[in-house]
Amino acid sequence: MSYAGSRNGNAMQLGLFMPNCSYGYSISTYKPDPNDWTFESNLRIARAAEAAGFDFLFPVAKWQGYGGETDYLGTSLETFTWASALLANTTTINIFSTVHVPVFHPVATAKMGATLDHIGNGRWGLNIVSGWSEHEFGMMGIEVIAHEERYRRTEAYIEILKGLWTQEPGSFNYECPWYTITGGNVLPQPMHKPHPIIANAGVSEDAKALVSKQCDWAFISPPSVAEAPAVVADIKERARKLDRNVQCACYPFVLWRDSESEAQEERQRIVENMDRVAVDNWASGLKIQSGSFDKFTAEMYAFGGGALPLVGSKTQVAESLRELYDGGMDGFLMVMLDYYQDTIRFEQEILPLLKQMGVRA
Repeated sequence: MSYAGSRNGNAMQLGLFMPNCSYGYSISTYKPDPNDWTFESNLRIARAAEAAGFDFLFPVAKWQGYGGETDYLGTSLETFTWASALLANTTTINIFSTVHVPVFHPVATAKMGATLDHIGNGRWGLNIVSGWSEHEFGMMGIEVIAHEERYRRTEAYIEILKGLWTQEPGSFNYECPWYTITGGNVLPQPMHKPHPIIANAGVSEDAKALVSKQCDWAFISPPSVAEAPAVVADIKERARKLDRNVQCACYPFVLWRDSESEAQEERQRIVENMDRVAVDNWASGLKIQSGSFDKFTAEMYAFGGGALPLVGSKTQVAESLRELYDGGMDGFLMVMLDYYQDTIRFEQEILPLLKQMGVRA
């Protein structure tokens, strides 16, 4: 079976939503390797992804778990230091850090980011999170401000980063309700020009407005394959009106076996072993504060933490990825059940199908 290329020769970009946190990302006690959060495991997965030709790796930044039997995401590797070690031990794959705006001052983030970009020779990117978790930030005595105000602060944060990374060192000044920058200076500035890739995750109205105006990538969470193109089109049209180009990526849970029934049975094992306490704690915070997961059920949270389920045979999974790509999605941050083994299997079993379809070189 052969396919024509889908979008002007612009190949689909592939990445991993890395397991830098414990029990990432199904909120379930069913997990082949519950210790894949360790750095040793993450490095092994990163090297397998790089060998397969993947484009990027992406972490979750967490400060506290969500209780229950798994204490979902409770043990985690901090993402700036994590990225530093991975960048030093890889050569081609792009690696993101995730920053919570309330936790790190933008000058500190700009300095750490520029350093990481030099370590990786221009391969570092930043995912910026406005900060919605009262559960986590309460531990630090940090107030979670109103949703709209959070995104105004995040816009200022990005403007400061860009200024520090692109303007003459020592010349950047900025004043807003949250930050005062006087003679802002970051040396060295990043290698990636004009600045490292900036991403934001979310599909609330505030998030889409921010991404279209300030970001390079939108990481989104559509509840279904059918609903994805409309979300992508909305974001890209908003950017186009501002004479900008924004790329979109979603995070699918790719789970495939020799037959669809076998894959569905594996999915059911995950759901049947749902950590209900952790699911409830995770979901309640997301629904109240993030504004991006209103249509999700407990089962959808349990299976991949809200990831888009792509479950079936290898051909069905490849065709679903192609359908999403044809609907405008530029890339995929894939969630996997057994990250190391599944990354190798993906290279062997699904990547050849994507190449045959003409969406990967």
